[in-house]
Amino acid sequence: MNPAPPRFPAEWEPQSAILIAWPHADTDWADRLGEVEETYIALVAAITRFQPVLVCVADDDLQTYAEARLRSARVDLSRVHFLPAGYDDTWLRDSGPITLRDGAGFRLLDFRFTGWGGKFEASRDDQLVEHLDQAGTFLKSSRQPIDFALEGGAIETDGDGSLLSTWRCLHERHPAASRDDITRKLAGWLHQDRVLWLDHGYLEGDDTDAHIDTLARFAAPDAIVFQACDDPADSHFAELKAMADEIAALRTRDGQPYRLFPLPWAKPVIDEGRRLAASYANFLIINGAVLMPAYGDAADAKAQAVLAEAFPDREVVAVPCRPLIWQNGSLHCITMQLPAGVVAA
Repeated sequence: MNPAPPRFPAEWEPQSAILIAWPHADTDWADRLGEVEETYIALVAAITRFQPVLVCVADDDLQTYAEARLRSARVDLSRVHFLPAGYDDTWLRDSGPITLRDGAGFRLLDFRFTGWGGKFEASRDDQLVEHLDQAGTFLKSSRQPIDFALEGGAIETDGDGSLLSTWRCLHERHPAASRDDITRKLAGWLHQDRVLWLDHGYLEGDDTDAHIDTLARFAAPDAIVFQACDDPADSHFAELKAMADEIAALRTRDGQPYRLFPLPWAKPVIDEGRRLAASYANFLIINGAVLMPAYGDAADAKAQAVLAEAFPDREVVAVPCRPLIWQNGSLHCITMQLPAGVVAA
């Protein structure tokens, strides 16, 4: 009997922990470190209500400092585990492991991380998965290095063989490759039966070249949550309307339309003359909850209601993320879920 092939689990499947990296003065957060630390404290506090969190720290001093900040916030430190590691920045969604279930164990896919196509220095981030693996972080796991630039935020799976991505991002990373070629490679490495491409959708202030996790996410094998724009005067209106039409035309494996959950549109956030990418689609699914990025906007409550409808069996917890979008990402971008069993509970 042939063994079952590896499987890419959906984010809503049971998790052992969330992996993050603590910001410090040598990351891009230096100019606004205090504000960003408050977001990280709120994030860790939210996660530890439901499950453990693994926190990468650059050195012992940073661990001592992070522990003190979390203790002062009355975070349950029994669910916080620190991992010494070097990193250029804290976008673990893109530099962390993409984990497949493989028989009784796991396969850690270690794609190249190039700083979103060479925009930023990323040599230490590119070595993070190897470093954590060599440190014995993961259980029953084998690391598979893959010489192909791919970020975790660029792909979305339903756990049942369907992958969702944006052509803009993958084409930007691999301009000489055809869509058929990239489709074949992704389906092979990630063990997917089909790849669903979106040709529309972008956010001003996003330097990922339209990561799918800022635009559209699976909520179930038959449901998609996506960022909508209801302001005809906004520069995003036409592009996000075209994306919404594309999503409406997608079909499930059974040939049915997806159940669709459009997210509300926050008012423009302008910082030093620059529009920031405030997307509610950048939420994080954890055990028993959905953590939602909140921006201090009137649309926050509406987004929370939409996510509660899309995930009726989970608590929706708002995490203040306005400081994060200053560096062009949000809550999902700074986290990576680890499936149940890949690290010690």
